[in-house]
Amino acid sequence: MVHGRIVRMVAGAVVAGLLASTVPAPAQARVVSTEEALTATPASDRAALDALLAREDVRARFEALGVDPAQARERVKALDDQQVRDLAARIDQLPAGGDVLGIIVTIFIVLLITDILGFTKVFPFTRAIR
Repeated sequence: MVHGRIVRMVAGAVVAGLLASTVPAPAQARVVSTEEALTATPASDRAALDALLAREDVRARFEALGVDPAQARERVKALDDQQVRDLAARIDQLPAGGDVLGIIVTIFIVLLITDILGFTKVFPFTRAIR
């Protein structure tokens, strides 16, 4: 009796989650002229770089590396538009987190959990709960 009630509750939660994820989000669109698109890009790239340099974690990382954050901001302000576009494009292409160690730990945890649940048998030091 209790098992059936739990199954119905989980099924209801899954159905509610699926229905919530299929609700369309409103979108807006407008026509942008070529001049507006060409002139807006460097300003928005500069704003994105300024916002990145203003973050506390970036400032702390600069200081840990021995770089003055104010000097880094001045150097970014001195870049021309093409250099700003190139820098913004490279920053967008870099992986979040930036190190392989986080990926390895994530894979280890996923494999450990699947071993404990009994779906895989990768690690000899685990026992399945099944």
